[in-house]
Amino acid sequence: MAIFDLTRLRAVVFDTDGVVTDTARVHAAAWKHVFDAFLRGRSAPFDVRADYLAFVDGRPRLDGVRTFLASRGISIPEGGPQDEPGAETVHGLGLAKDALFVEAIAHHGVAPFPSTVVLLHELRQRGCRTGVVSAARHCRAVVSSAGLLHLFDVVVGGEDAAELGLPGTPDPALFLEAARRLELAPGVVAVVEDAVPGVEAARKGGFGLVVGVDRSGSGVPGDGPRAAAGTGARAMRVAGADVVVADLADVDVSGRVPVGRP
Repeated sequence: MAIFDLTRLRAVVFDTDGVVTDTARVHAAAWKHVFDAFLRGRSAPFDVRADYLAFVDGRPRLDGVRTFLASRGISIPEGGPQDEPGAETVHGLGLAKDALFVEAIAHHGVAPFPSTVVLLHELRQRGCRTGVVSAARHCRAVVSSAGLLHLFDVVVGGEDAAELGLPGTPDPALFLEAARRLELAPGVVAVVEDAVPGVEAARKGGFGLVVGVDRSGSGVPGDGPRAAAGTGARAMRVAGADVVVADLADVDVSGRVPVGRP
């Protein structure tokens, strides 16, 4: 059975990290470096698998700091954007992580998932519009570095969220903003996500199809942040995913968007 039925869907919106680009592990490694330095002498090290998935993945950067530290019973001052990277404030830790992530992609580039690229081409050839979202800043730079910017009609990233005051997942605001820019009702838009909060957000937003991607069983190396997500598929279904796949090579597309249809 086809997953993407383009006789009823008009667009597909993709999460960036872990769905379009193989950058989830880069984010996780940067968080571990920052949190471990801060936690030394205070608490156990940051778990690049369980902690990343439970408290950081899919959240805006500062929310990730707050949520993870709260899980350890730690509270620190908020600080502000002027803080030194690494300062023991919410902003300071967030800025340190951001600097490490930017350095990593500058040195090593960004790799897209081949199956996602194939799917994007097929969708667009069938008249389907596409969008990409991320709670993280540098979304446009990441997608551009992967050579995929031309395959998306809209890009909504952390910079847009900050400017517009949009909350992160599990609030559906980012996805709804993408649908708004596509000038489409959520009911005719599909969302593809690899994080449980993102799946929950898409379901709350009333999107026409919610596809979860759980790469834990699809060849992700054992040190990757998805490797420990053995219950990822089940959790995504509970959160509202219509279907969960191990890789987007496993999906099917049928029909095409009629020319001139909104």
